[in-house]
Amino acid sequence: MPVQYAVHPPFRFVSWLRLHGLDLITMAAMGAIGLGVYQADPAPSRSFPLYFRDGEVVYPEFAYPLRKEIIPIYAAALIAFFAPFLVVCIVQIRRRSIDDLLTTTMGILKGLITAAVFQVFLKWLIGGLRPHFYAVCKPNIDPGTVSGVGFESIMYDRTVCTGDRDEINDSLESFPSGHSTAGWAGLFFMALYINAQLKVMSEHNPAYWKMIATFAPLLGATLISGALTIDEFHNWYDVVAGAIIGICCATVAFRQTFAAVLDFRFNHILLPRASSVFLRHSTSGLALSFGYALPAEISRLDMPFTREGAWALGSRYTGGAPSDATGLGAGSGGAFNGGHGGGALGLAEAGNAGLKNGHGHHDRRI
Repeated sequence: MPVQYAVHPPFRFVSWLRLHGLDLITMAAMGAIGLGVYQADPAPSRSFPLYFRDGEVVYPEFAYPLRKEIIPIYAAALIAFFAPFLVVCIVQIRRRSIDDLLTTTMGILKGLITAAVFQVFLKWLIGGLRPHFYAVCKPNIDPGTVSGVGFESIMYDRTVCTGDRDEINDSLESFPSGHSTAGWAGLFFMALYINAQLKVMSEHNPAYWKMIATFAPLLGATLISGALTIDEFHNWYDVVAGAIIGICCATVAFRQTFAAVLDFRFNHILLPRASSVFLRHSTSGLALSFGYALPAEISRLDMPFTREGAWALGSRYTGGAPSDATGLGAGSGGAFNGGHGGGALGLAEAGNAGLKNGHGHHDRRI
C-alpha cells in the first residue's frame, strides 16, 4: 500500500527570506571580505635563500617553471558548488520541497564561503613560496654571489626580484591551496549528503552503486587537489591544509543544516528555524528545535531519497544501532515500536512487523 505523507503548510518565500535574511547578509559580507583580502598584497615580508656559496640552488623545489593551471580556480569553485547543487535538485524529485532546496543550498554556500575566507586570510598573513617562485621572481643575483643577510649571507627578500609584480605576489601566497579548500568544502558536503539521502551507511545493506556515488565526489576533490602538484602551483602541504579546512567547514555546515552527520536515522532531516532577527516571533506551525522524537505524522521531509530496505515502508520508526543512539526523546527505556532502543526519527533497523527477525521481504527500490 502506498505510504501516505502528511501535507506541509505551503511554502512562503517572504517568510523564508525573513528567517534566513541575516544569514544571507552575513554570507554576502563574508564574501566581500574574502574578495578584498584575496586582492590585497601579501602581508609578510618573507625571506628566502637563492644560492649556496658554490652556486648551487638552495631549494630546487621552488625552481619549477611557471606552467598553465590544469584546473583554473574559477573552474574548481564552480565544480565545488554546482556538483552538490545538482544532486540536491535531483533529490527534490522525491523530497518536493522548496524550503529543503533553498536551505540545503545555503548549507553548501556556508561551507564554501567560510572555507574561502578562512584560507584567504591564511594566504594573506602567512602564505608561502609556490614551486615556481624562482622562475617568477627572476632574481638579479648571480649564482655564487653571496650578498644577502642572515647566516652565511644567503637570505634575500623580494627586492631582488625583477619579475611581474602580480605574479610575484601570487607566488608568495601558496599556503593553503584555494583549489583544494573549495573542492573539499563543496564535494565533501556532497558526499555527506549522498550518504544521508541514499543511506549508504545505514540499517540495511544497500546497493553497491550507492557506495560508488558517495565516493565519487571524494575522488573529484582528490583529483582537483592532486592536479595542483602536477602543474606545480602548490606544494603537497598546501593541498593537505586546504583539504583539512574544506572538510572541517563542510562538516560543520552540514551539521548546522541537518540533524546529524553520520547517524542514519536523522542525517537527512532538516533542522528547524522558527525565528530570526527579522522574524522575532515563532512562525506558526514550525518547531523551535528538533526533538529527536517520534512525529505524529510522517512528511516527505522525514524520509530520505532512497526507498530501499525498510525506508520503503515509511510507517514505522525505531531506534538505530547502539553506537548511533542519542537517547534523546526515547521515552520509557529508550524504546519505540516493540522495544527497539534509542527511539527517534529514522526507520526500523529491526522493527517493522513485515521484517521481523530478518525474514521479511526487503523492498529493492532505489
